[in-house]
Amino acid sequence: MKDLDLFQAALGLGEEWVVAKTEFNPQDKRLDIYLDFIPGTQFPCPVCHKARKVYDTTERTWQHLNFFQHTTYIHARLPRIDCETDGVKQIQVPWARERSGFTLLFEAMIMALANEMPICSIAEMVGVHDTRIWRIIEHYVNKDVNNLDLSTVTRVGVDETSSKRGHNYVTLFVDMDTSKVIYVTEGKNADTIKSFTGHLLEHNGSVDQITEFSSDLSPAFIAGITTHFPKACITFDKFHVMKLLNKAVDETRRIEQVEEKGLKSSRYVWLKNPANLSKKEQKKLDSFSGKKLKTGRAYRMKLLFQELFTYDESQAISGLKKWYTWAMHSRLEPIKAFGRTLKKHWDGIIRWFNTKLTNGILEGLNSLVQAAKARARGYRSHSYYKIMIYMVAGKMGRLPI
Repeated sequence: MKDLDLFQAALGLGEEWVVAKTEFNPQDKRLDIYLDFIPGTQFPCPVCHKARKVYDTTERTWQHLNFFQHTTYIHARLPRIDCETDGVKQIQVPWARERSGFTLLFEAMIMALANEMPICSIAEMVGVHDTRIWRIIEHYVNKDVNNLDLSTVTRVGVDETSSKRGHNYVTLFVDMDTSKVIYVTEGKNADTIKSFTGHLLEHNGSVDQITEFSSDLSPAFIAGITTHFPKACITFDKFHVMKLLNKAVDETRRIEQVEEKGLKSSRYVWLKNPANLSKKEQKKLDSFSGKKLKTGRAYRMKLLFQELFTYDESQAISGLKKWYTWAMHSRLEPIKAFGRTLKKHWDGIIRWFNTKLTNGILEGLNSLVQAAKARARGYRSHSYYKIMIYMVAGKMGRLPI
């Protein structure tokens, strides 16, 4: 097989296009492949799809996959047709998308690598500025985002994650039934909920179809959901509820350590469950067993509260009511403050026993998001960060071929 025939077959050009010639430069480690269309070929109009004669051509170049270690470029005269109905139109070539300087195979390689490598490393490896790499990724991710169909989404989880150091956040919205991110927006206030309603409507969804939200106890999220999704019930994530109770236990320890100096180095002993303690931490905990510490009492209250989530709904509600009474008579101000929070958000907390919704899905996705941040390190805009979140946590940006 001749080299031109080999490249013809490898590129899958179809009937209209042929490999006219190749130029190989071993010193520059470069291979140039020149394509041309067969004289007299008619191309379909992109609008009416009728075959039309070539009107004129322009020279175009696309970067292709490397040929071994040699950078490879494809050159072709790109035809325009003069359609009697639709006027002069640029035809689309089979090996590249419109307005791209890369072949589809090259872009497919970039999208595959972007799931595994930092963008700057990809740019260095292929010898292309990272801005051009980002444009490829942005195109395919945005294409999937634009084609989202949210008509079947009924249960949504919402949580924020940091975007950069300081107080910069993005809020993630997750379809709780598919565990995929369906919307990413900057900020973490009530406006993010309003913004989600617009996104929902743009993608065949509706406000009334959302019946459940899983959220932390953020006043901004609560206000936004209540205002913009009046038919949705809120389940307060049990992990965030436990986080608040752990904070109350630690505040109790901090107050008590003024008099009980041994508590100063014991923070993580009280935050962990007994089964997760190391031998050293268990020994530390045992050293406090003979003392009537307020921190020890708060810790036992935490363990009992946590156990209630293993009960059925009726038992748990009865147990929570008793626990609340115990907390309000505990004379431990941080625990009493948590008790007031429990009462204020009672309906959303006990709703977990019915829906079993938690933001554990979002916590798991957050690890992917942080990995995405590492791969996008050096990103110059929030839009790049959001693109990576959609890609890794929303499974968007399918390979172009």
